[in-house]
Amino acid sequence: MANSLTRFIPRRFRSDAPVIPVVRLSGAIMNASSVMRQTLSLASAAPLLKKAFEQKKSPAVAIVVNSPGGSPVQSRLIYQRIRDLAEEKEKTVLVFVEDVAASGGYMIACAGDEIIADPSSIVGSIGVVSGSFGFVEAIQKLGIERRVHTAGRNKATLDPFRPERPEDVEHLKTLQLEVHDTFIDLVKNSRGAKLVPDDDLFTGLFWSGKRGLSLGLVDALGDLRGTLRARYGEKVKLELVQAGRSFFGRRPSGVFASGLGGGIEAAGAGFARELIGAAEERALWARFGL
Repeated sequence: MANSLTRFIPRRFRSDAPVIPVVRLSGAIMNASSVMRQTLSLASAAPLLKKAFEQKKSPAVAIVVNSPGGSPVQSRLIYQRIRDLAEEKEKTVLVFVEDVAASGGYMIACAGDEIIADPSSIVGSIGVVSGSFGFVEAIQKLGIERRVHTAGRNKATLDPFRPERPEDVEHLKTLQLEVHDTFIDLVKNSRGAKLVPDDDLFTGLFWSGKRGLSLGLVDALGDLRGTLRARYGEKVKLELVQAGRSFFGRRPSGVFASGLGGGIEAAGAGFARELIGAAEERALWARFGL
């Protein structure tokens, strides 16, 4: 509202200080979220990015990334949306890493024309991981018989209640290598000659921001306010871009929405999904000691 009224203020009373929109992209990258936990996806990021890049007089857009990774698809979609908007609106994109920009979080960070990290930030983890559990012996001890009926002999691939088949594991590894190659190509295309040759660069290892600088994974060490002041002057204004709310607030989702629409049983199922999702998200952060 304030921006729309600015044109009615006489020019001599207007502030000439540049305004830099700031978008925070925080959380595990998953195509699902709820009122109990905040995750990151293209659906949640797109409205914020659109609003930030539409500010015509801003010389740049600052994006703060704090994510341990997650879905490679959602990560790449967010990356591509940032690059598309940057080219369309002719804006410089400055990415600032907080605690961690690892795996899919680092993929998103690569959308920046520059990446600035704290010396103690965690960056990298350029790899692909898939995790699950095996319950074969557990259900045998409990006297449970697993019954699976499929049309297609590979439809129950990697069923956690059945013994692993070598051919299933081999298929999964082939898939992971393809996704890994896509990740590597994206990083190389983004960082180019800035990358320093290192045998461990694409093995999934992660490093501090300080070490990431020497490897070419980041461009500088610093913080949001200090960097923007040094670049655009002491009077620069930072404007946090936030999601809009309806008059009645956000629409309920997750376990609470399930409970409203389907009674106690649906609420119970929704709560179970929330617990599993929260455990998966917690595991992603825990990999980096966070």
